[in-house]
Amino acid sequence: MAEPDARRRFERKGRPAIRLGPVVPARLAVVGTGYVGLTTGACLAHLGHDVVCGDIDAGKVERLRRGEIPIVEDGLEDLVAEGLAAGRLRFVLGAATAVRDADIVFLCVPTPQAADGGADLRYIEAAASEIGPVLRNGALVVNKSTVPIGSTRAVERVLGRTDVPVVSNPEFLREGTAVSDFLQPDRVVIGADDRDAAARLAELYAGLGAPVIVTDPASAETIKYAANGFLAMKISFVNAVAAMCEAVGANIDDVVAGIGSDPRIGGQFLRPGPGWGGSCLPKDARALVKIAADYGYDFTMMKGVIDVNDEQRRRMVAKVRAALGAEPGLGLRSRVVGVLGLTYKPGTDDLRASPSVAIVEALVAAGATVQAYDPTVAVGRLPAELEGVTLAADPYGAAAGAEVLVVATEWPEFAVLDLDKVAGLMADPRAIVDTRNLLDPAAVRAAGLGYDGVGRRAERPRHE
Repeated sequence: MAEPDARRRFERKGRPAIRLGPVVPARLAVVGTGYVGLTTGACLAHLGHDVVCGDIDAGKVERLRRGEIPIVEDGLEDLVAEGLAAGRLRFVLGAATAVRDADIVFLCVPTPQAADGGADLRYIEAAASEIGPVLRNGALVVNKSTVPIGSTRAVERVLGRTDVPVVSNPEFLREGTAVSDFLQPDRVVIGADDRDAAARLAELYAGLGAPVIVTDPASAETIKYAANGFLAMKISFVNAVAAMCEAVGANIDDVVAGIGSDPRIGGQFLRPGPGWGGSCLPKDARALVKIAADYGYDFTMMKGVIDVNDEQRRRMVAKVRAALGAEPGLGLRSRVVGVLGLTYKPGTDDLRASPSVAIVEALVAAGATVQAYDPTVAVGRLPAELEGVTLAADPYGAAAGAEVLVVATEWPEFAVLDLDKVAGLMADPRAIVDTRNLLDPAAVRAAGLGYDGVGRRAERPRHE
């Protein structure tokens, strides 16, 4: 079992400390070692359980056995090393090998977005088919992948085992803080028709100080989609308000402070920016629309949330064009733009559905020369659509010779740039488009740079 000092690292500010009584070690298996599976396995081993993680990628399994982590996630490398050293965490090739001796099996395989906006269930069905014949009598299968409503039933059918209950246990892990989210959850949701099965799973989370919501499988699956849909709605809402602020001359920072102080609204996810991205919100928002349509409901509100997000990315590109003095519709050939940040958020190396990538792609398509810097992105990791983008060695390399510098991801190091140095490296018109409102507009203008944020007035610096 983890020592108290080790647990303290992952305690969230303002949350009660992790309270763990004696742990009765369970034999657990995790199928899939992606972002969710690896975090789940490492954290359960950290809590004192014996965990075997299975994956179909032999090379990945070998790297994980050596403690090499394929993703950027605070604290995860330490937990994997701890689990390996204690013998509580193992990595094996194949789902069947992982689950043979397990009391509880977590399915954490990808559910990518299908062409129609729904979730592709091929991977989860393949995993269920593989493990069905080898599961122990009375084993419990936990569906932790984000799946359409009714997928718990689908897994039951594929398993073909009347002695193996299947429950839903959706994850609520944020990239960058996944370890603390697992160990200090806001809530644990369990969807099960079998109350004994639900109680067996709830025991694994005992002592984490979080409420456990036990419901039916369909409700649990809906909770996951509805939660992400609501978060996407808050972001789209504040971005739409920011656009209104620019139109009427209001300041979005003050507006957010005013509405976020209302406890019925709250300030979380009310930060304007270039739009939401990543592996969850885009996929889940579209899946929510698709699921609703499949059952006869036209989810027009969520369609609007998606439309606002798409529009926000176009607005950011328009800001860059305006800063360059380029007329709408004209190409940007021979224009140089620096971009700070490519991942969809700081604290991760995830480029999936990143607003920054979308902005860069649009600029490249218009003919601009783009030079970018991100602390987690190296040569060879750029998406194919960004072929031709130059990767700089540091933020100042991205600024060198650029006419406009775009702050696209709010990495902390970008907030403390030497703005005088930036101004000296850039070429006219020397402007910053701050899509994250990370910088102090007055400081930017004092350095002789133009500034345009989100929901803030765009201004050129005043010269005496």
